[in-house]
Amino acid sequence: MITQDNLVVNIDTVIYYQVTDARAATYEVASYIQAIEQLTVTTLRNIIGGMDLERTLTSREEINAALRGVLDEATGKWGIRVNRVELKAIEPPTSIQDSMEKQMRADRDKRAAILTAEGTRQAAILTAEGEKQSQILRAEGEAKAAALRAEGEAQAIRTVFESIHAGDADQKLLAYQYLQMLPKIAEGDANKLWIVPSEIGDALKGLSGAMGNFGPMGGGSGSGNSGGSGSERREKPPITD
Repeated sequence: MITQDNLVVNIDTVIYYQVTDARAATYEVASYIQAIEQLTVTTLRNIIGGMDLERTLTSREEINAALRGVLDEATGKWGIRVNRVELKAIEPPTSIQDSMEKQMRADRDKRAAILTAEGTRQAAILTAEGEKQSQILRAEGEAKAAALRAEGEAQAIRTVFESIHAGDADQKLLAYQYLQMLPKIAEGDANKLWIVPSEIGDALKGLSGAMGNFGPMGGGSGSGNSGGSGSERREKPPITD
């Protein structure tokens, strides 16, 4: 059979029919089986001749319905009822089949490439999102760790500060302890410079003044309440030859 675009196709058809009037099937037609076959071929030629190859390959239901309608109407007077018509196969020319197979392979390859590219794209997006989330979580963790370290250091400073003030440490005592630490500070040949905080220097002055109030051991003070100066000035005799 020839399609509208002048391509030859082979069609295999199956027809299911039923004899409803034996007298008519016997006397109205010489051979109803042969008549049905010839009518089927003629009807298919008319239907396929009005379609191009692509429509023929994709319109089986339409062809089945049209063929059944024509056969059922024509065979009714023969005592025959057509129950069902099916197209088993529609085979285009070999060259067309090769082209169709190549086209189908190309379409499959194209769809496969698209799916692969889409999968790669989705994977890249998911990977980027994962890395972004990981960086965010890592940054948040580092920020929290830094905050905790700072809080710990601040708490330690507050604890030391509160301990010092709660103990009411004497500056003179601190200066005395600093003096005890001086030998350890001076250890080593490279220790040529000592840094003394100003507070310690003031405390050392106070400590020196406090120690001076005690005076030398076993002697009297040079500043009594005798009303005089407590010291006698003597003239050195001249040296004569």
